[in-house]
Amino acid sequence: MRFNRPHRPFRRTPHATGARYRRTPHGERPHEEHAAPGPLASSRRRLLITSATVVSAVLVAVLALRNASGPQEQGAAGAPADCRPTALLVPPCGAWFGAFVPHERDDLPEKVRAYEKRVGRELDIVYTYHDMSLPSGARREGQLLTPEERRVGEDHLLLLSWESKWWGGTKGQQPTWKQIASGELDDRVIDVQARRIKDYGKKVFLSFDLEMDTRTSAGGTPADYVKAYRHIHDRFRALGVDNVVWTWITTGYLDHAGTIEKMYPGDDYVDWIGYNQYNYYLCHDADWLTFAQTQKATHDWIRTHLSDDKPLMLSEFGTAADANRPGRQAEWYAQVPGVLKGLDGVKAALQWNYRDPGPHCDLAVANDAAWGSLRKAVSDPYLNQPLR
Repeated sequence: MRFNRPHRPFRRTPHATGARYRRTPHGERPHEEHAAPGPLASSRRRLLITSATVVSAVLVAVLALRNASGPQEQGAAGAPADCRPTALLVPPCGAWFGAFVPHERDDLPEKVRAYEKRVGRELDIVYTYHDMSLPSGARREGQLLTPEERRVGEDHLLLLSWESKWWGGTKGQQPTWKQIASGELDDRVIDVQARRIKDYGKKVFLSFDLEMDTRTSAGGTPADYVKAYRHIHDRFRALGVDNVVWTWITTGYLDHAGTIEKMYPGDDYVDWIGYNQYNYYLCHDADWLTFAQTQKATHDWIRTHLSDDKPLMLSEFGTAADANRPGRQAEWYAQVPGVLKGLDGVKAALQWNYRDPGPHCDLAVANDAAWGSLRKAVSDPYLNQPLR
């Protein structure tokens, strides 16, 4: 598989405070003085014993009825019913954990299993990338839901990133937003992939042109992008494709805030909002940023300027290592669950375990200590939710 990903400019975000937690202390029973028994005390004691007997009988009856009717409010996997994912794949009681796992076209299932072994658990979401090239010979980059993805999708959710590019194609072969919006690519590209997703049956997250705010000169204007996105959405709907969860993914780079806002297709066209923020450190001449510093400013801006209630996805997160402090990457990953719990509406976090273009831009997990820290972080119950 080719990784022709758009260049990510360095996002410098202001310092942010960490999540706050309220601990409810266990109450202590007040000291009770014991008076000498008398007629009044004996009467009270008899009344208390009688009341306790009645209450116990009622409790026994309630439990008997409950046991006779079977488990209450349980999901298919034994989880409470209110923790099962919604129709838009939102986990109400926590957040999904996923990853982009480097792979070749044919070895995705094996690479996913190897990653899961290192991280000590199964992924909820597996993230893959596609272009809009036409399948030809051995080329399958433009084919959504390859056989390998279908295998992985048997016990994972899939996030398919679909880019209006032709990796390796000539300049004249690159699709434009205007072409897509006009319907020029419907018969050859859009409809073909829409039908593949419909035939798959299971719900998938689908992103069109992630990090579109980096491509306004090559792809067209923000208005062109919005028209292209809406056209694809409406075309899928016209073809009866109802198993797509529309996931709009930006860089979250706040120097692009005005552009990002113009490129939002609107609440009627978006189910989830994602953003990609990293601790680049040295890559792109960046300073070290904590996990909270990479996420909070963008999160708060999205909540203020785009949507105050859409589920949010940290669609790519990760950190470079510090060669002078080998344990620093481990410390960074240890912060993840605590910070996530304080980010309103963040319902998925996907670790990026690969390089980024540029010198010093290796964002993969670097050593055993970092793997151990990530393993512990993603074992947090908040990140372990029922898939069904």
